[in-house]
Amino acid sequence: MLLLRDSHTLPWICMLMGGLLAALAAAVGGWRARGSTAVPAAVWAVCAALLVAVDGGVHAAGWAADPARAASLRLCVVALLVCPAMSLLGAKRPQHRIWQVIVASLAVVLAMPAASAEFVRPGSPPVVHIVVRFFLAVLAAIGWMNAVGTGRRVPATLVTAGGLILMRGFLPGLETERAGDSPWLDVSAAWMLAAGGMLALVPRVGATGGSRVLQQEIEQPYLSLRETLGLAWTLRIAERFNGLAESRGWPCRLEADGLDAGGDPLDRSWHTDAVRTFESIMQRFVSREWLARHRGTAAAVAGDAEDGRNNA
Repeated sequence: MLLLRDSHTLPWICMLMGGLLAALAAAVGGWRARGSTAVPAAVWAVCAALLVAVDGGVHAAGWAADPARAASLRLCVVALLVCPAMSLLGAKRPQHRIWQVIVASLAVVLAMPAASAEFVRPGSPPVVHIVVRFFLAVLAAIGWMNAVGTGRRVPATLVTAGGLILMRGFLPGLETERAGDSPWLDVSAAWMLAAGGMLALVPRVGATGGSRVLQQEIEQPYLSLRETLGLAWTLRIAERFNGLAESRGWPCRLEADGLDAGGDPLDRSWHTDAVRTFESIMQRFVSREWLARHRGTAAAVAGDAEDGRNNA
C-alpha cells in the first residue's frame, strides 16, 4: 500500500503489472501454438515480457537509482524484445531448433555492452555502436512487416510500438534518452505489449474458398498458420503449393488471403491429391496434431457429400 501511495513508484508498479499481463498473453499464445514451430517464439516473448516486468519491479523497489545500471537493464530488455521476431524467421523444420541457438547468440551480442559496462567500466552506461542501433530498428521493422499483412496487424503494431518505446534510448538519434527518465512512457509501452498480446488471442480466421473439404482441409489450417507464423512463411508455402498445383493441373491456388479454388465445382477428382500435397508441405512447420486441431475432416467430408447430393 505504501508503494501505491508513492507517486514515484506507482508508474513502475503499473509497468510491472503490464509486463506480467504481456507474459501471460504470450504463454497462452504459446499453448495455442503447440505443435507448430512458433512455440520457441512464444517462449522468447514470455521471457522478454517477464524482463519488462522485472525492469518495472527493480525501479519500483528503488534498486535502479544508478542511471548506468538502469540503462544496462533496459538494454537486456531490448535484447530479448527482438528475439520473438527473429525466432519466427527460422521457423522451418528441422533447422528451427538450431536456429534458437542463433537467436540466443544474437541476444547475448546485443546485451554485451551492458555486461561490459557492469564489469569493465563500473558506473558507466552501456555504449551501443551506431550500427547496432540501426540494426535494432531494422529488426523491429522486420517483425512488424511479417505480421502486418495478416489479421494480426493491430496487435503487431501495438507490440512493435511498445518495443520501440522501450528501446528508444538505443535507437539512432535518441542516444540522450535514458531508461527511467519517462516512467509513464515506459508504462504505456508495457501496456501496449500487454494489449497487443491479448488482442492476438482473439480468433480472426475464416475459410471462404472452394468446397467444404478444401475449406477445412487446406484453407483453414493455411490461414491459421498465417496468423501464427506471419506472412513470410505462408507465402513460401503458397509458392511451393501453387507450383505443384500448376504442374499437376489443379484449378486451385493459395494466396495471401486464402484459397482460390477455380474449375468445375462438381469436379473433386483432384481434391485428395491436393490435400495430401498440402499436408506434406505443412509438416515442415506443424505436427499432425496441430493440423487436426485446425480443421474438421469428418465434418468436411460429410458436408461435401451433402453438397454433392444437393447439386445432383
